[in-house]
Amino acid sequence: MFEFTGKVAVITGAASGFGRAFADKGAALGMKLVLADVNPEALAQTVDALRAGGADAIGVPTDVASAAQVEALAQAALDAFGKVHLLFNNAGVGSGGFLWESSVNDWSWVFGVNVMGVAHGVRVFTPIMLAQNEPAHIVNTASVAGLLSPPAMGIYNASKHAVVSLTETLYHDLQLAQAAQMTQAAEAGQATQGAGSHVSCSLLCPAFVPTGIANAERARPATLRNDSGPTRSQIAAGKQLQRAVQSGKLSAADVADITFEAIAARRFYIITHPGIMATVELRHEDIEHLRNPSDPMSLKPEVKNAG
Repeated sequence: MFEFTGKVAVITGAASGFGRAFADKGAALGMKLVLADVNPEALAQTVDALRAGGADAIGVPTDVASAAQVEALAQAALDAFGKVHLLFNNAGVGSGGFLWESSVNDWSWVFGVNVMGVAHGVRVFTPIMLAQNEPAHIVNTASVAGLLSPPAMGIYNASKHAVVSLTETLYHDLQLAQAAQMTQAAEAGQATQGAGSHVSCSLLCPAFVPTGIANAERARPATLRNDSGPTRSQIAAGKQLQRAVQSGKLSAADVADITFEAIAARRFYIITHPGIMATVELRHEDIEHLRNPSDPMSLKPEVKNAG
C-alpha cells in the first residue's frame, strides 16, 4: 500500500478540475503539495485556500508544454520539500471539429500540453524518484478518448491515445529498471530490492466530468491562437462537449477519491466510468476482426451511463 501522510505530491493543472480535486484530497491526507498551473492568479487563489485549511503547499506557475518550466517546477519542489513521492501529470486542454479543419496552432497547442506536458513530467521527475530509493508513484491523466476514437475530436483523441501508450510503456520500462537494479545488486552481493521496485505508475482514463476542460480555450497562449474564427464543425463540437461535460454524474472529487484508492493499491488502469467499457470492447473487437471502425456513439445507453 502507498502511504500518503507527510509525502510530497506535485500536481499540474492544479488550479481547477481534477488537479484541484487531487490537491484537496492530498491535503486531507496530510500531504505536502507543490501545485502547478498555467494561470498564476487561479493558482495563487488555490494555494491560499489550501493553506487557510492548514495544508503545507506552494504554487509554481508552469506551462507544462515548456521543458524548462517543468524542470524549474521539479527544482522548486526539491528546494521546498527535498523529495517528490507522487506526481500527477494532469494538465490538459482540448480542441474539436473535423480533423482537416484543425490548424497547425490547434495541433501544437493540444499536443504541447497533453502529450509533451506528460513527457516532460516523466522525463524530469522519474529519475528523481528512482534516485530517492523510496516508494513513489506517477499518475498520467489520459481519457476514455485515449481508448476510443469519437468523431470530431481528432486532435484530442490522438493526444490521449499517445498518453495511454506512453504510460503503458512507462510501466514496462519501470519493470525493466527494477529487474536490472536487482540483478546489479545481486551481482554486487547487496540487498536485491532495487530502486525501480519503488516507483510505479497509473493511467487515469475518466469520461465526462463537470470540469473546465470545455473552456480550455481561455488558457491558449496568444502565440498559438488562430487568426480566423471557429468553423461550423468546431462550434458544434464545442457545444456537444459542453453538454456532455455538464451531464457527468461523477464529480472531480469523486474521481480524486477513485484515483487515490488506485494509487494506494498500486493499480495501473483507473477507469472511473465502468459503463464505457462496452464501447471499448466494441473497438477492440473491430480491430480483432478487421472490421471498419464502429461509431463509439452507437452504444448510446452505455455511453450515457458512463457520464
